[in-house]
Amino acid sequence: MTSLPVEPLAAEGAALLEAGRPLEAVDVLRQAVASGESSAPDLLVRAYLDSGSWHSAVEWLAPLVEQGHVRFAGRLGVALIETGDRARAEDALRLAVASGEPAAANDLGILLRDEGRLAEGIQVLARAAADGDPLAPANLVALHLEDGDLPAAVEAAEHYADPARPDTVLALAEVRAAQSRLEEADGLFRQAAELGALRAHTAYGQFLLTERGDVLGAQGEFFEARRHAEPGWAWTMGRFLLDVGRPDDAREFLQVAADTGDRVAAETLAELDGVDPADD
Repeated sequence: MTSLPVEPLAAEGAALLEAGRPLEAVDVLRQAVASGESSAPDLLVRAYLDSGSWHSAVEWLAPLVEQGHVRFAGRLGVALIETGDRARAEDALRLAVASGEPAAANDLGILLRDEGRLAEGIQVLARAAADGDPLAPANLVALHLEDGDLPAAVEAAEHYADPARPDTVLALAEVRAAQSRLEEADGLFRQAAELGALRAHTAYGQFLLTERGDVLGAQGEFFEARRHAEPGWAWTMGRFLLDVGRPDDAREFLQVAADTGDRVAAETLAELDGVDPADD
């Protein structure tokens, strides 16, 4: 006879998260927290973030961080960014970095970029990359490219490129594309996808579209991005279908993106419906 999970509500919530049903998981995991199940708090945070319930996440996380539970500071920072409270988000992310959460440096670097403080963002990511954070090198390359500093992007991409970290291979592909070394870039995009880089199919699709003019090839890569559940795949597909003149097909994907908290997708969907997003 199969024994029941030690923490049955947390187990149920985790199963809902894995099934891509975070909103349902929230209700179950709130009950789990109230019941004192020890694994429930982290799962509830994930459910809030996965469902785009940013204000609820802040209400849950802020008191925990204030009480000294700094392991939640990075996730609080992410939620605060999404609610638009960038000053508090920066404080939370800096606390997370100072408390030994190197992954928070990536969110801090991107926040600083979005605030127009690109040089500061680059410094934060350069330190994180040098300290061995696995995500920082690719983000550092991206910021150098955004800054228009191709030599610095090339230097960083070549220095950190490592097949054991697929996202660095993807970053090198982006650099080779920026250098107009298209055949080499093409091969690197393919390699990054084979290695499992987080957004490889999305990036390769964009490359095929913009550098090769290969609409069908790009669509195939965007479908692969969907199959691999790459971050932002629904928005990417919806935007692509709009751009190629297929708004009815785009609607389904834009709705998926909006349902997961993508504000731009929600605004685009409203515009398709003839609603001005600026109206209350």
